Amino acid sequence: MNVSFRQLRLFLALAETGSVSAAAKVMHVTQPTASMQLKDISESVGLPLYELVGKKLYMTEVGQELAQTARAVAQTWDAFEQNVDAAKGLSRGKLRVAVVSTAKYFMPHLIGSFCKQHPAIDVSLEILNRDGVVQRLRDNLDDLYIMSMPPKDMDLGDEAFMPNPIVVIAPTSDPLAKRSSVTLHELAERRFILREKGSGTRMAADQFFRSMKFRPDVRLELGSNEAIKESVAGGLGVGVVSRHALHGHQKENGVSVIDVQGFPLPSAWHIVYPAGKKFSPLALAFKQHVLKQISRRK
Repeated sequence: MNVSFRQLRLFLALAETGSVSAAAKVMHVTQPTASMQLKDISESVGLPLYELVGKKLYMTEVGQELAQTARAVAQTWDAFEQNVDAAKGLSRGKLRVAVVSTAKYFMPHLIGSFCKQHPAIDVSLEILNRDGVVQRLRDNLDDLYIMSMPPKDMDLGDEAFMPNPIVVIAPTSDPLAKRSSVTLHELAERRFILREKGSGTRMAADQFFRSMKFRPDVRLELGSNEAIKESVAGGLGVGVVSRHALHGHQKENGVSVIDVQGFPLPSAWHIVYPAGKKFSPLALAFKQHVLKQISRRK
């Protein structure tokens, strides 16, 4: 079997973009060249690697295995290049980080301060819902992953680095916002606006509600904190969000945190990665940067 490293990169681009033309752009070659190279790879392997159904590309089982192999080779090579650059006194390379959507309130600042120290690096930041980040974690697509509820069915490296308090919010004009203490029972007749099922915030809230044998009257399930805040400010109900979604404040844009017994729910932000993962020098430096910056805030 004779497949070059550049061909492996091309096939990995195909697997990640799902398009021959997009893979060609990633590799800076023409589409006919990419098509010819992909045909050569398939012939060298001797088995179908992907198929087109309509206009959509699907990887075969062998194609998925080749993509995983190509990804491992590319990551190992990238780490080698970074080690060589470090030995030369250089600092360059690409950092890949995937974070859940609520982490967008603080991760850009941490990445920005890291980039100031390493201006020659490139950063790929994926901001997704929890399911999307977990899938990227399972596929080992990135260097590091930031979330509040790591999956329990995977062997992971896991470092909690910052609290993630979960709070209840109501319109600032709501009488509950002026109370020093509100019982959960008092919210039984209120409509709730929650994150979508599967999100870390929703998982934490559901666990607490089950432990209290409380069933919230859910009016809306929304996929973003901004939508929840706007809905609460509009008087559609009370919401449950991470305090980070309020930029750490007690009040923001027409909503206020209300002091409900049992809240804030204890939660934390985690840096996770597949157990045994070999960090590139850049990824290791970024992980240490995050831990150092957060420890300074305490």
